[in-house]
Amino acid sequence: MNHFFEISLLVLTYVSVWYIISLVVKNNGIADIAWGLGFCLIAGYSWISTAPHSIGATLLLIMVFLWGIRLASYIFWRSIGKAEDWRYKNWRDTWKWFYIRSYFQVFILQGALMIVVSLPVINVLYSGHPPEKLGWFEILGASLWLIGFLWEAISDYQLYQFKRNPNNKGRIMTGGLWSYSRHPNYFGEILLWFGVLLYSIPYGNLLLSSIGFLVILYLMTRVSGVPMLEKKYKDNPEYQLYIKSTWALIPKLI
Repeated sequence: MNHFFEISLLVLTYVSVWYIISLVVKNNGIADIAWGLGFCLIAGYSWISTAPHSIGATLLLIMVFLWGIRLASYIFWRSIGKAEDWRYKNWRDTWKWFYIRSYFQVFILQGALMIVVSLPVINVLYSGHPPEKLGWFEILGASLWLIGFLWEAISDYQLYQFKRNPNNKGRIMTGGLWSYSRHPNYFGEILLWFGVLLYSIPYGNLLLSSIGFLVILYLMTRVSGVPMLEKKYKDNPEYQLYIKSTWALIPKLI
């Protein structure tokens, strides 16, 4: 259990640094950039701390880094020159003791969630008896991860291109992958983490790894993902029409 203490201390330091940066730039939205990179930090530290490295552990490390860096880069580029994200702006305007509360409720909470969601990754990288070669669970898990990764990346790119067009200001994105579901990026996110869960099965501690996936599933479907955006557009007539023709999360392919 020493590695959990070390990872927790590392993440605490990491999110505290980002909190200080948020005070300097007066923008808590940078927490979204820190999110993906935090997983890279956890996976990278776990990989460095364990040796020798199996093929499975190294492949999973690469998967986490591709996802984390892609997500952080996307959020960074989309936020350049823009004001603080509407969610954080709303909290800044409504929370009492904002600076103390934001440290614990945004950054510390995010750090804790990073660790919990990373449980299948930590489980694989710290496994005492890793498989000598990739098995069917790793192959299936990596395949689902790749599909989810591409689904999320493509839908994010399509939305970014849509919003860049000034003619689309105030309009709802309904083309591309967004014609199959209203939140294709969140679907991709859930799918890739389910792939990571399957990937971790040969390494034992399935119950512990499952907690990580269940937490990200809960966040996407009940907290900060789908519900928050659905609430944002509840008074938008175009979005209400979109709801009638398009499923929320799972792609409607027929």
